[in-house]
Amino acid sequence: MLRTLRNHLLQIRPSYNSETATSVILRNHAAGGALFRTFYAKFSPALEGDREAAMARAGDALHAALRDVGSLFDDEILRGLENLIEAAVRTNFYQRPQRPVVSIKVESAKVTGMVSPRPLYEVYVHSPLLEGIHLRGGMVARGGIRWSDRHDDFRTEVLGLMKTQMVKNSIIIPVGSKGGFVLKGSVPPRPALDAYLIDRYREFISGLLDVTDNLVDHQVIHPPDVVRHDRDDSYLVVAADKGTAHLSDTANRVSAQYGFWLGDAFASGGSNGYNHKKEGITARGAWECVRHHFRNLGVDVQTEPFTMAAVGDMSGDVFGNGVLRSRTTRLVAAFNHQHIFLDPNPDAETSFVERQRLFALPRSSWRDYDTSLISVGGGVFDRSAKSIALGPEVRTLLDLDEAEASGEDVVRAILRARVDLLYNGGIGTYVKASGEEHAEVGDRTNDRVRIDATELRARVIGEGGNLGFTQRGRIEYWYAGGLINTDAVDNSGGVDMSDHEVNIKILLDLLMRNGVLADSGERNQLLASMTDEVSDLVLADNASQALALTLDGIRSARRFDPFVDLAQELVAAGILDRHDDAVPSREELLAGPARERGLPRPLLCVMLGLVKNWAYFKTLESSLPDADIAQPLLVSYFPAKMRESYRDHLALHPLKREIIATGAINRLINHAGVGFIHRLSAATGAEVGDVVHAYLVADRETGADAVRQRIRAAAGAASDEQAQLVAVEDALEEATTRVLRKEKVDFGAVLNGLRGRT
Repeated sequence: MLRTLRNHLLQIRPSYNSETATSVILRNHAAGGALFRTFYAKFSPALEGDREAAMARAGDALHAALRDVGSLFDDEILRGLENLIEAAVRTNFYQRPQRPVVSIKVESAKVTGMVSPRPLYEVYVHSPLLEGIHLRGGMVARGGIRWSDRHDDFRTEVLGLMKTQMVKNSIIIPVGSKGGFVLKGSVPPRPALDAYLIDRYREFISGLLDVTDNLVDHQVIHPPDVVRHDRDDSYLVVAADKGTAHLSDTANRVSAQYGFWLGDAFASGGSNGYNHKKEGITARGAWECVRHHFRNLGVDVQTEPFTMAAVGDMSGDVFGNGVLRSRTTRLVAAFNHQHIFLDPNPDAETSFVERQRLFALPRSSWRDYDTSLISVGGGVFDRSAKSIALGPEVRTLLDLDEAEASGEDVVRAILRARVDLLYNGGIGTYVKASGEEHAEVGDRTNDRVRIDATELRARVIGEGGNLGFTQRGRIEYWYAGGLINTDAVDNSGGVDMSDHEVNIKILLDLLMRNGVLADSGERNQLLASMTDEVSDLVLADNASQALALTLDGIRSARRFDPFVDLAQELVAAGILDRHDDAVPSREELLAGPARERGLPRPLLCVMLGLVKNWAYFKTLESSLPDADIAQPLLVSYFPAKMRESYRDHLALHPLKREIIATGAINRLINHAGVGFIHRLSAATGAEVGDVVHAYLVADRETGADAVRQRIRAAAGAASDEQAQLVAVEDALEEATTRVLRKEKVDFGAVLNGLRGRT
């Protein structure tokens, strides 16, 4: 137990080290023993008598022992361990038979010195063979589990990913979560490593389920031998991530062994789920955003040739699928952690076919590329090379003067290349703001190749991978004229598809239990038959968010000062965090060099996600999810086969209110913008749920959807289409305001006005 607490503390406060913390505990053995007795009093199921009284006595004894500690530094570490016990709410330490790992669930808000953003809960899992953590932003949270290689600071890595996941998950029902683990001990080489990894992953998942409630016949069942100091908590869903993409079935087998209520919905993407790599859903979603950027430039990347530089290799899901989205792609340069690929004058069709071949291989690297197909001067090189000979074609492509350069020099030149698209489909943070230090980025591996955003010359950025840019770097690039969203917006397709899979499975399993579906075979066949439509629903979300950001860009350019005020109000309300979300100050925004473009698009991305999350929780607390006006949002969430065959059963879904609240907020904010709710609440005094209700009424009664569809079907210039869509929402805002003020609204006249504006 003390080792687990010590190692958790080291991840929260990376400035400490294991040897120092261990020596402190051994040197102050009386305090160490008192820490264990405090833990025992709080969590041992064998404790007799009044637990609160026992905890108080143990606490008094611990404080007495701490008073005898002479060193301020020793006292600091010991009190840090005490604080973790105070924040702990569950553990599997006393479960029998003894578990192979120790898990401690902690209420993160109670942990002293923890950096923000703070999760709602985190579960720390520890054994001699593995160490890991699972961070959750809310009670209903979803996100992947990764095999990390950052032994010293994997919590920092996972926290950054959870932060992105919180924004990314705004388009789906749960908020974000993220987990990661490292392997310890004598880790074997391949091929034995594969079996070792599976065993450790099973233990990590078991450690999470050990401290998670279950549902049986709609009743909450608590784990055995676990003393709880928190509320009922039965929603735990995991997903694939770096190093664990092939382990969904493993996680679901553990779920089945525990009789966990979600069954194989526990880990999406297994044998009876949607294969993200096969469907290419994350890359396809990111490509919707890329296409939107280029459409705003008057370019159709599906038919017109364009140049691309990229991060990643063909064995990766996001990279491989991403560079196969268009046959007119001219991939001139790419790199991953091992190799550099250069093709200064590629033939689009020939290179596309060769990339297809590599992507179809079970495993591949850039070394597998047929170099006879590479244009003059190109080739495949080692990233670690001390010197790479550069022909005139490559020097022209990368704007390098010397006849040779190191691999690191070439990587930096690729990032700076003058191309149409820089696509990140890999792992690592490669771009920061010029005012940031490398140490602030949190990715030491790439410190030597990272560039400043001011050095970028690509016209468009696509972030298929996570954390490729710092947020300040994105804003700096946007100010220089570039087109960019954030990773949370671009690569949300995977989590969106997982969301649909899990929620569809929850309903289908309910239908099986009620005898509506015969067996799991029928369920699995139905699930598979809906793959294409689920993909379409996900891609529609990506396209809608890309458009929503452009519409808010137009609004903020027209009403710049009010949008600046909105950003500051969101910071003051705690919806945005100025530091964590890299929100520029009012003065910085007003003095920005691109006022005519509105608020920086990367800032609008963060506002979009976090305002959605805030409005979702407010809506969930209201009566809106139970109102008749909102029920079509439940139906529209599901594919047509379920709407047609099981419409009467949809209302039985245990997350129906969450589905409706999410659908309502996405509909309103994607159309009307991030400032709509705040403006109308301020103007009318209405609560969030009432604003959403009034908007849905105005939207339905005016037939606004038909007007929007007609505008899009006209396929005119992007700027004309977007101006008309903003005009539609302006009219709906007037109508919604009147509904909130209980004024009589002539919806027919509003509809005629909408038609007139378009």
